[in-house]
Amino acid sequence: MISARNQFKGKIKSIKLGNLMAEIVIDIGTNELVSVITRESAERMKLKKGMAVTAVIKSTEVMVATKSTSG
Repeated sequence: MISARNQFKGKIKSIKLGNLMAEIVIDIGTNELVSVITRESAERMKLKKGMAVTAVIKSTEVMVATKSTSG
């Protein structure tokens, strides 16, 4: 159990491993989420393309933007 409320179930679409970091793209239906984690964490979790995962978002800030016709 985890206290974070913003959780999205999905499947790993792609993984790009760098020297220190890994970029994980998660397909959550009509959208995708991108997470950057340490390569060590990705390897320890044995993340693979197509694997079912849950993206947990815990943030102190969320920005909201809208289109504006007034410039």
